[in-house]
Order: sequence, then C-alpha cells, then structure tokens
Amino acid sequence: MDTQKAMETLKAILTDIGIPEESIHRDALLHEDLQLDSTEIVEISLGLKRRLGINLKLESRQDMTITQICSAIETAILSSTSVPSVTEESASK
Repeated sequence: MDTQKAMETLKAILTDIGIPEESIHRDALLHEDLQLDSTEIVEISLGLKRRLGINLKLESRQDMTITQICSAIETAILSSTSVPSVTEESASK
C-alpha cells in the first residue's frame, strides 16, 4: 500500500466518524486541528483493523499528523506482510 491509498483509507474513516472532508489534510493534527477525543481515536484504530487488517495503536500523548499516521499504516502493513529473511546463522543450522 502506498501513501496515497493509506491517506484515502484514513480519510474515509475520518469522514465516517463525522470529520468534514475539507478539514482533512496531510498536516492536520488529530487533537489540535480535528478536535478528536480518545473515543474517536480508538474508532480510527478499529476502522484500520476492519479495513486493512492491521493493529495500530494511535493513543499517545503526542498529537499526530495525518502524514505520520499514513507512515505508521504503511509500516504496519509492511511488517505484517514481510517474509522473515534467512540469515547466515539460521541457514547454517
């Protein structure tokens, strides 16, 4: 999944919970700009689980931008689909 698809998925989840589409942009902060509370943050995490099958905890003290969340989505997808590499140590066993 690329950043654009992650952004589209996140945007769909945010509009589902009532955030106006015009408020959603890459630099928008979840708490400061979008005024999301902890319940809505959990709804976003659940939406990502339902739509993409990833577990992403967004609850933190640090306010996150949409871009930061999209990066976290990409990382979570890559780590869930990556195949363990064979190292020299494991290959010699």
